[in-house]
Parts: sequence; C-alpha cells; structure tokens
Amino acid sequence: MNDHQPVMLLTGASRGIGHATVKLFQERGWRILTVSRLPFSEECRWPAARDAHIQADLSDLDGIEGLAADVRSRLRDGRLQALVNNAGVSPKGPEGERLGIAASDQTVWTKVLNINLVSTALLSRALLPELSAGRGSIVNVTSIVGSRVHPFAGVAYAASKAGLAALTREMAHEFAPLGVRANAIAPGEIATSILSPGTDDLVARDVPMGRLGDPMEVAEAIHFLCSGASSYINGAEIHINGGQHV
Repeated sequence: MNDHQPVMLLTGASRGIGHATVKLFQERGWRILTVSRLPFSEECRWPAARDAHIQADLSDLDGIEGLAADVRSRLRDGRLQALVNNAGVSPKGPEGERLGIAASDQTVWTKVLNINLVSTALLSRALLPELSAGRGSIVNVTSIVGSRVHPFAGVAYAASKAGLAALTREMAHEFAPLGVRANAIAPGEIATSILSPGTDDLVARDVPMGRLGDPMEVAEAIHFLCSGASSYINGAEIHINGGQHV
C-alpha cells in the first residue's frame, strides 16, 4: 500500500458480485474497504481483508454516520476514489416464492427500502467530502427488476431498485459540480449463490445470449465506471444482462 493508492469502499461484500468486484479491484492496485452485516468471512482471502472489513447493518439508519466515521478514520489522506453501493436484500416467502404487494407488510418494506435505497443516499451524503476530495466515482448496483416485473424478485425489491436508478440520476446532477460522478449498473441473471430455482428456464427463454452472466463481467463494468476511461460518463445506467432487457 502507498499514499497514492486509490481507495474503494464496497457495501454488500460477503458474496457474489461483491466478492468478484473486490478481487478485481485488488488485482488492479486498489486499496479495498468492505462493509457487510456479517462479520469477516474466511472465504475472503484477499490481502488485508480482515483488517479492511467493517461490520455494519445498513437497515439501521441511525448507524450510518458511525459507519462513515469509521471509514473516514481509515483513509490516510481523507480521499475516497470510489464508493460501490452493492448491498441489497430480496426477501422471499416461506416456500421461496416472490413477495407481491399483498404479501409484503410494513416490516418487509422498511427493511428492503432502508438497505437497498435509503442507506445508499445517506452513506453517499456522509462521505461526500471524501469523495469530492478524491474526485471519486459512485456506482450503484440496481437491477433489471427495476424496470420490469420479474418472476422471482418481489415488489419491495423492485421498487427499491427503481428508486435507486432515480437516486443515481439525482446524485449525478447534484454531485458533478463537486467532482463526483454517479452511475449505476443493472445486472440481470448472474451466476451467484442466490439464484432462484427456475432461473435456467428463464435464461433459455428470455436472455438472447442464452447464458448466465459471470460475476466478474459485472465487476469489470464497475471497474470501468470507477476508472478514468469513463471520465465523461455521469448519470448512466448500464444493463448487464445478455440482452434480457430488450
């Protein structure tokens, strides 16, 4: 590590896209800070992973300022070059079924919106001075379900991801004068441990490329949006779904 090493903070780091993103950024010389509600996992074997992990529950909005303060204390020069808001929850019913409006009570709505949407706005707000100092990039992980009804993802999750796309546009407009870009990526069916039964049939029917996406393909897009190669991209939402959205 050195004083000129760029720093990336990633939420939702315990599996899937989060793991792939951390691995890729670490390979390309970034210093990584991770956040998840789970304690450090021994599956996270990148250098300094244990010391760089912060355990926090993003559903507890009162804890966001404390989380930001912890992050701030770990920055050697007060600069944050990237914030990747990847944390998200998608509750299911007792038999693994999607939760529609009739099946989603206040508890479901509050938890999903707090983690998937509100905490993203509050954490970005809290770390805005550090992002501005680092001429940073915010990447919000939305989803294909934010723009279409999905057979597996529930209504609260879908609404939160649609809201996150709108939040990304607001961030892009408000933060650009401060030197901070904000964009989103919207994954479709990605090969992770949280896929629902029946995904293979959905892919065969709805994905023109006829396969699942790889988490590393998502990580590459995130890295692009955090690099100088995307320096004039602001307020965009990149679809990563093999053409499923067309």
